[in-house]
Amino acid sequence: MQMLTKFESKSNRVKGLAFHPTRPLLASSLHNGSVQLWNYQMGTLVDRFDEHDGPVRAVAFHPSRPLLVSGGDDYKIKVWDIKPQNRRCLFTLHGHLDYVRTVQFHHEMPWIVSASDDQTIRIWNSTSRTCVAILTGHSHYVMSAFFHPKENLIVSASMDQTVRVWDISSLRRSTPNTAPGTFDTFDTFSTVKWVLEGHDRGVNWASFHPTLPLIVSAADDRQIKLWRMSETKAWEVDACRGHFNNPYAALFHPKHELILSAGEDKTIRVWDMSKRTAVQTFRREHDRFWALTAHPELNLFAAGHDSGLIVFKLERERPAFAVHQDTLYYIRDKYVRQCDLSTGADVGALSVRKLGGQWTQPRALSFNPAERSVVVTTASDGGAYELVTLPKDLGAELRDSTADGKRGTGNTAIFVARNRVAILNKATQQIEIRDLTNTINKSFKSPVAAIEIFYGGAGNLLISSATTVVLYDIQQNKNTGEVTAPGVKYAVWSADSSMVALLSKHTIILANKTLSQSSIIHETIRIKSGAWDDTGVFVYSTLNHIKYALPNGDNGIIRTLDQPVYLTRIKGKTIHCLDRSARPRTITVDSTEYRFKLALVRNNYDEVLQIIKTSNLVGQSIIAYLQKKGFPEIALHFVQDKNTRFDLALECGNLEVALEMARAIGRPDCWSRLAQQALKQGDHKIVEKAYQQTKNFDKLSFLYLTIGASDKLAKMQKIADTRGDSMSKFHNALYVGDVHSRINVLRETGLYPLAYLTAVTNGLTDVAQDILDAAGLTQEDLQDLPNFPSSSLGPPPVIAPAASQLVWPAVAAAENFFEKALVNGGLEDADAGAAYVNGDAREAALDDWANEEAAEEDEAEVDAGWDLDVEGPEATFDEAAGELAVDSSDAGPSASHGISETDLWVRNSPFATDHVAAGAFESAMQLLNNQSGIVNFEPLKPHFMEIYRLQLHVRRNPDRDAPGQVLPITVKTLASVRNEIKEGTRALQANQLPEAQTALRAALRSALFVTVANDDEAKEWRDVITTAREYLIGITVEIARRKVVENEPDNVQRSLELAAYFTHCQMQPAHLQLALRNAMNVFQKANNHKTAARFAGRLIELNPDPKVVAKARQVVAAGQRNPRNAIDIAYDETAEFDICAATFVPIYKGQPAVHCPYTGATYVPECKGQLDPLSQLAEIGAPTAGLPAPRA
Repeated sequence: MQMLTKFESKSNRVKGLAFHPTRPLLASSLHNGSVQLWNYQMGTLVDRFDEHDGPVRAVAFHPSRPLLVSGGDDYKIKVWDIKPQNRRCLFTLHGHLDYVRTVQFHHEMPWIVSASDDQTIRIWNSTSRTCVAILTGHSHYVMSAFFHPKENLIVSASMDQTVRVWDISSLRRSTPNTAPGTFDTFDTFSTVKWVLEGHDRGVNWASFHPTLPLIVSAADDRQIKLWRMSETKAWEVDACRGHFNNPYAALFHPKHELILSAGEDKTIRVWDMSKRTAVQTFRREHDRFWALTAHPELNLFAAGHDSGLIVFKLERERPAFAVHQDTLYYIRDKYVRQCDLSTGADVGALSVRKLGGQWTQPRALSFNPAERSVVVTTASDGGAYELVTLPKDLGAELRDSTADGKRGTGNTAIFVARNRVAILNKATQQIEIRDLTNTINKSFKSPVAAIEIFYGGAGNLLISSATTVVLYDIQQNKNTGEVTAPGVKYAVWSADSSMVALLSKHTIILANKTLSQSSIIHETIRIKSGAWDDTGVFVYSTLNHIKYALPNGDNGIIRTLDQPVYLTRIKGKTIHCLDRSARPRTITVDSTEYRFKLALVRNNYDEVLQIIKTSNLVGQSIIAYLQKKGFPEIALHFVQDKNTRFDLALECGNLEVALEMARAIGRPDCWSRLAQQALKQGDHKIVEKAYQQTKNFDKLSFLYLTIGASDKLAKMQKIADTRGDSMSKFHNALYVGDVHSRINVLRETGLYPLAYLTAVTNGLTDVAQDILDAAGLTQEDLQDLPNFPSSSLGPPPVIAPAASQLVWPAVAAAENFFEKALVNGGLEDADAGAAYVNGDAREAALDDWANEEAAEEDEAEVDAGWDLDVEGPEATFDEAAGELAVDSSDAGPSASHGISETDLWVRNSPFATDHVAAGAFESAMQLLNNQSGIVNFEPLKPHFMEIYRLQLHVRRNPDRDAPGQVLPITVKTLASVRNEIKEGTRALQANQLPEAQTALRAALRSALFVTVANDDEAKEWRDVITTAREYLIGITVEIARRKVVENEPDNVQRSLELAAYFTHCQMQPAHLQLALRNAMNVFQKANNHKTAARFAGRLIELNPDPKVVAKARQVVAAGQRNPRNAIDIAYDETAEFDICAATFVPIYKGQPAVHCPYTGATYVPECKGQLDPLSQLAEIGAPTAGLPAPRA
């Protein structure tokens, strides 16, 4: 028997404890006056109540209502509402004259019983909030009083050395008179049924057995006494002796014949109720125990001590089982049972009651279908196993395994072949291979420090160590695979043995049969079990959920659980499992969601469409998943909300649905966004409609200029006249080339000088004279005016007059599978063609504003009757191009020129810096894009100009004269880039993080213009980029952390995470010390002493200054004293991970990721296609050719 700790907390002395009957809540009353409410599954403090004055000694939950009662040294009993939205004290009961020792709700009646040092027991009505009975008779402090779980009895313990049993049946039948003057009648409703005498000193505790007529008591004579009741008498059965100081509490195990006691001797003792002998003792070094309680339904106990509380159980509840085809073999109550999963038939097969200790259940079971044998393992006596053949006739009497079983010592035993069993002995690290007669055939030392072994395929073993799992070939005696997987407890193989799931406490690793990892899943709640679905999805259970994991690592929740279950097999929508009492159960679930996602991952679009047709997948999670995976067109099918449909339509480029939704929503911002997206796609018709709706006349005019719609520009002039907008009239006149209209606008606005110059430069002398006359001037007054040449300004020629009828681009866009199957968010025949393809001229219609809705303002009335049909062009593009062609025959025979030096640079060099030096900026940008994925060239403009201006036609290789070897001198070198990195590190040391960030980004930009002459320089160049990247990531993470501290001071969790990630950047030891010291201080302030100590340990390994070492050793010592973290964070220092340079989250090994083609920075897949925020230059995930071959 062992104590399995499930939760532990540090606090002031705990005097009282209570489990909630249905929810994972534990109430603890403290000596400092607080009542704490803990979620023991999550390990979090839910709430605390601080209204008592002085120590709180008692606490209890209501069995069915959200109520909590507490009693303390302030003589008060308080009842609390524990509903999450309304946690508060409802009322206080006054009446006791001394400390309140215990309180409890009745299981049926609205009563509260309380025991007090005023030598009385009181019963209160929680509805009327009055005292309904006072039980007197004890002559000293009453230390405890509890209701019987079923009968009308109360048991009490007192320092007068007696245990009393009270009959309160008359109280249940009657209602006492609580009027003034009748106070003394309270005690007539209860009588003392028995007085149990036998303890030599004061009794601290007495409680009933949940089902049997038994009482257990604990007293200062250091004895635990067992009492039996009948209808007529009660007597002492026996006493359990062993405590060497006062036991403070004792209770019955709710499911086994055991008694638990705890006391001031710093021990929790377990006693055999039938033999009255000690079974196990659990000691604590420095803390006395003051409280002990059992969960009413689960195998859970809680004990309160001087420095906090502990929640524990006394046995593993995971039943040992194995599955073969449709048959489940499992162990319940030390019997091997066989359950047919198809029919539900469940029969016993074998007894293993003599294997291991009486109270220890077998730990594991391995089944051999070829020989119909099982090997059962137990943890008792240092580990033992038994190999036995199951009987063929299951209807006969169950035989014991000792009849023909073979036993041996070992911690784990599994079948590895039809006649071979592998046994691990952890003490010697030996693995033995035995046959079915238990004879050793082979023995070898484990290649790693083995903790567990699992089946690894025929003739193979999976050997789990503290950090890795190794695939070991028994015949060849060698490792054939390895994966980093700390603390693996279980290995679950798929039906075809192609995939294996390695389950740790909080981690699942999915790998293939050679241990090549495909994905890793992290859970904050404990993982209990798992099984493979027939489709290749891994379904697993945690404490409170059944979840799924796809092969690519995507996971989600299938359903919630009231209590944990252990999955045995998944078949369709049915999950076969065992509950904690080892009873087979089936759970029906909806597998649509993970089948849908699996079909998407595998590109099985036919199944995706079938699921969409036949299921009712809904919810924000599905929509978010589809957006995340790049299928917004499918998400459209699930969305009815207009705003969401509009956003999705824009994301997937479905302008038709976006237009429909914009009309339905009718907000100007939607039309503006639609116009931007349509402009990107070249659908100027929708752009036109959007500009009309937003009345953006200036952009509309420019659009008409762009597409060559001259007649529409003329219409816009009329609209501008109607609106009286002078600037709009001038622009439209300028676009059309109407000089007279421009002059008129200038004259109307009083700009006579500009009007005069416009008329003069355009040859309109009469108009110019009219302007002079209107201004009262003559030609003589303008003698000082310089002569301007004739204006050549005119509207740009229309290249293709028919372009205003087409939607750009003229080439039809490619259609994917879903654009054919999903049209306008509705499902249609996948073979039918799309109604309209962007840019397809076959169905492009002519605009007609007369069909639009009538506008509200006056100027819209002008366009209501427009006829916008455009007549065909009079000349084709080819004819126009022919007119512009130059006859090359005019050039003489000697007109050819030699190749310039700069042209040679461009021809000879694959490096962008040489092209920049030659002034070939376009080809330089193409090279940077192809080689490094650069898409943002704005930050590089100063470098382009610097390199171009510094070129004096000096060659970097003057000893070479061949035209194919001519290259310009280089401006940027690796040495200069290193100097820029040094500037960044100096700024980091000076805590000038923004300056350091700027310097490192400048170094990355300069490195783009470095040339390399050999492979060593190429490697050195890559090392420089890596160094700059690592420092830049670390500095950016720390800047983000400081912003969190400044802007979100309550978000301590995120601040801790970022501080931890900073320490994982590959920096020089001197700079890594800064990150570790920073993290150590931040974690220590947040009371995350355990992780702070680990940072301090890493810091000490770097040999910092002695003062820093002394401080770090103090932190390590604090972590050893209190190895706990107050705040859980997403950080696993044992796992290998990269930091996403955009979201600052860890990307663990095996998880999907994308990279910056230039810096190599890692990003989550959602960042693909975005601008790298680190360098602000490259496109994340862009395919590139890489650095060119070195050139001297």
